[in-house]
Amino acid sequence: MQDQKTRVRFAPSPTGLLHVGNARTALYNWLFARHTGGQFLLRIEDTDLERSEARHEAQLMEDLRWLGLDWDEGPGVEGPHAPYRQSERLGIYREHTERLLREEKAYRCFCTNEELEAERARAVAEHRAQVYSGRCRALSAEESAERAALGEPFAVRLRIPDHPLRFHDMVRGEVEFAQETVSDPILVRSGSGNAVGVPVYNYVVTVDDALMEITHVVRGDDHLSNTPKQVAIYEAFGWKVPEFAHLSTILGSDRERLSKRHGATSIASFREMGILPEALVNYLALLGWGAEGGTRETFTQDELTREFKLERVTASPAVFDWAKLHWLNRHYLKQTEPARLADLAWAYFEKAGWLPEQGKASPEVLAWLESLISVFLPSLDQLDQLPEKAQFIFHFDPETARADEENTTVLGSASAEKVLAAFAARVGGAESGSVTPEQFKAWMNEIKSETGAKGKDLFHPVRIALTGAHSGPEFDKLIPVIETGSRLDLPVLIPSLRERVEKFLRA
Repeated sequence: MQDQKTRVRFAPSPTGLLHVGNARTALYNWLFARHTGGQFLLRIEDTDLERSEARHEAQLMEDLRWLGLDWDEGPGVEGPHAPYRQSERLGIYREHTERLLREEKAYRCFCTNEELEAERARAVAEHRAQVYSGRCRALSAEESAERAALGEPFAVRLRIPDHPLRFHDMVRGEVEFAQETVSDPILVRSGSGNAVGVPVYNYVVTVDDALMEITHVVRGDDHLSNTPKQVAIYEAFGWKVPEFAHLSTILGSDRERLSKRHGATSIASFREMGILPEALVNYLALLGWGAEGGTRETFTQDELTREFKLERVTASPAVFDWAKLHWLNRHYLKQTEPARLADLAWAYFEKAGWLPEQGKASPEVLAWLESLISVFLPSLDQLDQLPEKAQFIFHFDPETARADEENTTVLGSASAEKVLAAFAARVGGAESGSVTPEQFKAWMNEIKSETGAKGKDLFHPVRIALTGAHSGPEFDKLIPVIETGSRLDLPVLIPSLRERVEKFLRA
């Protein structure tokens, strides 16, 4: 390859959503390129025309951008190796197929599906490897061309060389496959006459990687068995074989391959949940990699770029741990600017019908939402939990609160009735929406002296009367959110402290 600068690629198929495994592959490629001062390419492998969709491609690129993974060449960033969609490169594959046929490094295979299936059945019955027998290998060039000219359907197969296929894997070391285990792989599916059929994955990906001067192929270990076939294609064209790095499988908590049954696995789903991109990037990086020293777990994207080395990637499977992801998300949520959190969280409240359309909100409502989020932030794993946690702010239901078994125990104590009566007398005399944390604290001290109640006997009845639960956020943060919210022009009318207590005592 002429260009010795590190060049890596992420080459997804636009047949569905971007999932955890592929996102980690994209991240490792991006980090490796940025760490080495190389280039990161995005290539769309859309030769499966029936399943490939433009909407999946658009979502895929949006997810990559959301993760902060920009590309140096690819769709929207044209470069010297365009086009970057395989569906637009079919002429390139056709030219290379014709070259291999001319040089007799590939041959036409006229075997029918029925004949191939019969071969496989015999191999199974005789306990042999299920590989192609090579029956069309011996056809002369003249006979092959004549049968094709007569319109007989054929596939194009590569002649596997008579030697082991070796490559270096940066995760697994030196890897070798015996040639008889590879067979003569199909490069192009069955066509008819002189028409060439549809090229297969192993063929087009190798041609693309070579022509795009990819120096390192970093991908999942599910591609490990494809690699010897691709090495043979490199050798057939006389191209330099790149370095490979096959990443371990990501498993669920049951040690089975991660799938939908383990919960959300698409990047779009994590985004919808309110997982921050910096938290997800940090977590994905740790699924199979660790920095030198092995004790640190929080990294910014810049720090990951400086620290990342493929040699630190492990071959052992990584287990996806929701608790770890939530721990990281809490870490980044607490570091995030309040204005950004409010911007991200707005849609959840708007969808619930509790906030107006985001673009029409007043500065007062924006500031209030920042305060509301700060109340619940310490107990938040992901942003979509906010509406459920904050529901009592918008909708207070005293009947449900009194029916709760734990609340009933609290309210049944000897002091609870006295505490609530004393609190109601004080809040009833205050102007609606005007109670401050300082005033609330003074009231509670007075009620403590007046009733003799203290600790949970003092605070739990009041909390139930205001929020519907005997535990929750700190009062000094909660009081301003309730009182200020009751004065705002919102789609729902937030009850003030006085309205809550009066409603609770009437229930």
